[in-house]
Amino acid sequence: MNFIDSHCHLDSPKFHADLEQTVERAFSAGAVALINIGVDLATSKSSVGLASRYRLIYASIGVHPHDAKTLSNDVIEKMRRLGREQKVVAVGEIGLDYYRNLSNQAIQRQAFIEQLNLAKELNKPIIVHCREAYSDVLDILDEQYLPHVSGKPPGVIHSFSVGVRYAQEFLKRGFYLGINGMVTYPNNTQLVEAVKIIPMDKILIETDAPLLAPLIHRGKRNEPLYVLEVAQQIAKIKNLSVEEVCQTSTNNTRQLFNLQ
Repeated sequence: MNFIDSHCHLDSPKFHADLEQTVERAFSAGAVALINIGVDLATSKSSVGLASRYRLIYASIGVHPHDAKTLSNDVIEKMRRLGREQKVVAVGEIGLDYYRNLSNQAIQRQAFIEQLNLAKELNKPIIVHCREAYSDVLDILDEQYLPHVSGKPPGVIHSFSVGVRYAQEFLKRGFYLGINGMVTYPNNTQLVEAVKIIPMDKILIETDAPLLAPLIHRGKRNEPLYVLEVAQQIAKIKNLSVEEVCQTSTNNTRQLFNLQ
């Protein structure tokens, strides 16, 4: 059974002691690719480095909204150079986070726009982080990004968790939705209701490892192997086989990120 973890952070210090074993567990279980995600300049560099070491690991580059205040012209130029590396498949994780507000909201919006422009320049899809900022994210995407990407998938909304209304808004704009371990948490009814209406050809499965471990591993470090728990829960919600969920989400991930 093939699968892809479409969003993980294997360059996290939490994997330094056993990275090789972590990767091997995933590939032995059927992983055919892992997408490692940058959240600032340093992790974008390390993500590219990781992809150069492993044939089936791919990289994204981006500055997370928490670190939007660090996005200088120099950082953008360095990101531009990284973005031309062969195994960089997306710009992200980028977006807005009004829950923690670790960067000023106006600075977050500007950084988001600048990185959308970078994605257009590099002709790469985007990986969007959005927390309590959905109206602004949709407005910026509508004004700054979507008019320039007609005819191809625009990207994925990472760690989607907010219910049917916004699922429909992103779906009608052509986005994929990334579903992770939160779908296994009890009483997460709005996400369950959203998964019911999201077409399987618009779902990516992800871990966000080392964060957001599925329920049976909650409180422990997450890892790419555990994306199978996500697939199992989606299969249960949608009355499908786990094999179908894994195969369809694998095809979706390949299409979005243009994986060979």
